[in-house]
Amino acid sequence: MELLIILLAICLQLFLTYKKVSPFLSLLIVAILSGLLLGMEPIQIIKSIEKGAANTLGGLALIICLGAILGKILETGGAAEKIASTLINGFGQKNIQWAIMLTGFFIGIPLYYNAGFVILVPLVFSVAYKAKLPLLYVAIPMAAALSTTHCFLPPHPSPVFLVNAFKADMGKTLIYGLIITVPVVIVAGPLLGRLVRKTEVRMKSALFSSEKPSTDELPAALPSFLIGLLPVILITLSVIANYLLPEDAFLKKILLFIGDPTIALLLSVFIAIAVFGIKRGVKMDTITKWLNEAISGIAVILLIITAGGIFKQVLQDSGTDRYIAAFSSKWQMHPLLFGWLVTALLRVAIGSATVAGITAASVVTPLVTAGNVSPELMVLAIGTGSVFGSHINDSGFWMFKEFFNLTLKQTFLSWSVMETIISVLGLVGVLLLNLVM
Repeated sequence: MELLIILLAICLQLFLTYKKVSPFLSLLIVAILSGLLLGMEPIQIIKSIEKGAANTLGGLALIICLGAILGKILETGGAAEKIASTLINGFGQKNIQWAIMLTGFFIGIPLYYNAGFVILVPLVFSVAYKAKLPLLYVAIPMAAALSTTHCFLPPHPSPVFLVNAFKADMGKTLIYGLIITVPVVIVAGPLLGRLVRKTEVRMKSALFSSEKPSTDELPAALPSFLIGLLPVILITLSVIANYLLPEDAFLKKILLFIGDPTIALLLSVFIAIAVFGIKRGVKMDTITKWLNEAISGIAVILLIITAGGIFKQVLQDSGTDRYIAAFSSKWQMHPLLFGWLVTALLRVAIGSATVAGITAASVVTPLVTAGNVSPELMVLAIGTGSVFGSHINDSGFWMFKEFFNLTLKQTFLSWSVMETIISVLGLVGVLLLNLVM
């Protein structure tokens, strides 16, 4: 019954979107109706709405806003155009997909998906506009690289949790993950990007304009790259410090503080304002205008993401995840395939990759502790299952749709297909590794 209700909820969301109802309002309507049909009391639904909004905004609001501001300053100050020009000149238009994919890959290892996505969106628009390339041709390799590192590799939340839960070796997990990630991201990135290159998308974003920068000359390449990647550098340093420095070391405390995604982005924004604004003679009221435009441009996106988080919370609080886990535990199959399938079902049902992975861990932990399977490969099997079939109850789906001005159909045929390819090929990689390890 629960699965039928979820299916009906998805169909209702598709219908409301087709009727041009705002995704923010339609997701709230679907969340409330789903809660009622799943047997939740009205007061429980209200609490789930409050909790879902708080959890979603609490983890995303500052990161998305600061990332949007940094992206806007890089774009308006000319740094994004300089980065785009350097990449195009260095790799050539024919290889620009690989340049964007590598950028997304290196940024995606230490940076959370949402922060990395917002930072790279202006770059995608700049490269696509300057090289006169289709937007999705450039965007898909970036998104594939970020998504793959998010589900496979520590230090992202779900892989780290799973490593600890299964008592897996962090180093082995990272190495196995990298072995699988490289071929997967090539297929789901540049190759898929070529298949969707004919998709027509408006070249319009709050983080990008086709007008020339307000400054007379573009900034130098070195500060443009350094400041654009500064959040990544700071977060990477904090990860290294966390593993290598003593617990009570003063330097470790400093690096962990400035390496927090919010603090790293905030520091980067201040430095970007100084270098691309104040130092170049831009007045403070103009800089304030840049900031206001960046925030106002992503306000609706924040609301849609929040509504998606509320939908996810209602499904979670209604016990849908536990129902699927109990239902799946009766199946008999290879432990790695079983772990992937349970996670994939949870992902489709509740939307969150992290929640799906963490929930699935409780189901498959007995298989790992019994010694029936490699704990490192189980981490990766669950990780790859956690991105399967992303759709309307996933905040990442709505971020990709809204930032790149896609229709619902275009988002399913690009983002959802990309996530599913990553998941299926990732499972194939895990099973192949299991044969040779």
